[in-house]
Amino acid sequence: MINRQLKLARRPESRVSLDDFSYEESQPPPVEDGAVLARTLFLSVDPTNRVWMKDVPQYMPPVALGEVMRAGGLAEVVDSRLDGFAPGDLVFGMTGWQDYALLRPGGALGLAKVPTGLDVAPERFLGICGPNGVTAYAGMVEVAGVGEGDTAVVTAAAGSVGSAAGQIAKLRGARVVGVAGGSDKVRMLVERYGFDAAVDYRADDFAEQLRATTREGIDVLFENVGGAVMETAIARMNARGRIALSGMISIYEGRGSTRYDWASIMAKRLKVQGFNLIDCEKLWPKAVGQLVEWLRAGRIVADETIVDGLDRAPEALNLLFDGANHGKMLVRVA
Repeated sequence: MINRQLKLARRPESRVSLDDFSYEESQPPPVEDGAVLARTLFLSVDPTNRVWMKDVPQYMPPVALGEVMRAGGLAEVVDSRLDGFAPGDLVFGMTGWQDYALLRPGGALGLAKVPTGLDVAPERFLGICGPNGVTAYAGMVEVAGVGEGDTAVVTAAAGSVGSAAGQIAKLRGARVVGVAGGSDKVRMLVERYGFDAAVDYRADDFAEQLRATTREGIDVLFENVGGAVMETAIARMNARGRIALSGMISIYEGRGSTRYDWASIMAKRLKVQGFNLIDCEKLWPKAVGQLVEWLRAGRIVADETIVDGLDRAPEALNLLFDGANHGKMLVRVA
């Protein structure tokens, strides 16, 4: 068994290149007590991967130079010294950008067994029935408390988190408007994901489009983008509106910034709460159970964009920031 690894060699300034990583081959690590050795099948590609490459204060320590690039993944157990786990089990954990990983339980991002017998593709537990779906559920249900009669706006709505967040808001009785880039994605939000309306943030008249589709204002903003998109949406917020701050993808590559109009936030008495998957450990079982139920009943739909090959992980991350994905972005390793 050969363990291919991509280790962070330098911190990218903007777009990510394969040259930012060193490629190494070695034997897989020996299995240890309380852990499993697992072979990576799929890597989860998320905006936070780009944040982890930066040497700045963040919710987790940045990836150190010389370390395997951090990432969640779906993997198959090949050896186990952990009760309840056996070779052949499919698991989710922080595999990193490599073929084999030593995984231990603990925390919302720790080792977890993928449920079986549910007629759900295993890779769905990296997206709609996993971290992205749980993030969407936490933001819409726990943070924003979206409900009947609300007008909810979701930015980066064609991505894995955004498309799930909009559908959850619809299931809870809200009117939902999505923000995405390009006419194809705008159309998909309405025709495939069931949004009530969608607007193109790349259009010259984006602000006018948003105003026309939120004539009664915005009660809930599920924010994934930041920058000018967020500022335009905040201007449409109703008094005592709620903002679930899930991501700031517009600034992760160092190409933009966000101004904070605290006067408007104060005057409208807005609730603004940032949240993160690491806060969701206790919520995880409830959220996943509900998401699986909705998915199997056809009440929620999800898509994946799959790129093949470990060495294409940097390319997949760039495609995510280019908005070239539909739904969850994955790298198939094995």
